[in-house]
Amino acid sequence: MRTHIMALIVSISITSFAHAQTTPWANKLFANETTHDFGNVARGAQLKFSFKMTNIYKVPLDITDIRVQCNCVKAEPSTKSLQPNETATLNISMDAKQFVGQKSVFVYVTVGPKFVSTATLIVSANARGDVVFAPNEIDFGNFQRGQTPAKSIDVEYVGTLADWKVVEVVKNGSAPFELKVADLAPKRGYRLLATMKADAPPGAFKQEVILKTNDTGGPVLTFNVVGAVQASGLAVSPSPIVVKDLKVGEMQTKKVFLRASKPFRIVGVDGQGDGVTVEFANRPDATQVITVSLAPTKAGELRKQLVIRTDLDDERTPLVIQAAIEP
Repeated sequence: MRTHIMALIVSISITSFAHAQTTPWANKLFANETTHDFGNVARGAQLKFSFKMTNIYKVPLDITDIRVQCNCVKAEPSTKSLQPNETATLNISMDAKQFVGQKSVFVYVTVGPKFVSTATLIVSANARGDVVFAPNEIDFGNFQRGQTPAKSIDVEYVGTLADWKVVEVVKNGSAPFELKVADLAPKRGYRLLATMKADAPPGAFKQEVILKTNDTGGPVLTFNVVGAVQASGLAVSPSPIVVKDLKVGEMQTKKVFLRASKPFRIVGVDGQGDGVTVEFANRPDATQVITVSLAPTKAGELRKQLVIRTDLDDERTPLVIQAAIEP
């Protein structure tokens, strides 16, 4: 009896150890939250999600390789180097135009170089062939605050359910736009018209709209409304700032021009740091020039958002910097 008990203990220990060995330590960078299901989506929908990753270890880590199982998925890290306790995102794009039905795709993220491990992420979606979005999302692009542009999206049903309908449209109460729904006659479906609010706050936005239907086989559909509201009367050029051919230890400067219909003063620029500094004149003028200097200290992808504060109704204007830093 004692022999059987000891054998059982040894067996359990070996099984537990084997299970621990099969779980890559890189998964812990994602707090073991390594799956995301987009649910039921229309054929052709463009799906986006960001996995949060944090370097919980005491050594710097580089993302040395990213592999995806299907061309319908792209994965881009916000940075390729993570210092201890630093947080970044792995941005996922899934193209539901490339498949019909249920699809699960593995994404492999390898970190190193001294200690090497590969995290396994899974993204899933069910692209319904009986529902088509045209276009895939509502994109307002860049526009001035106070303007009220309107854009629409068509949701067409081409399935066999005789009484298919949308029973509820759900959006966030803080969404900077209004929605109206109309029939898509003579086709079966709906046209949703989004109109921006005049008092929409400055900055980029991305809002998910949920369509609840009476189809028990796929009761929920989603699409995104995206855009960027610029401070009223203030034009920024270029925006975003794209920096190329920059290496660690080097510096590049970029001029950014701000124009308004009346003289204004730049109060401050928030978000500096990580090698990004800003200089501007402290005087009122209808045209202002900001000098942005970038002197990176580490290689990898850099995406940073500055916020320009002016005395034009105390509004804030976003300015994005994008750069690929070479070693």
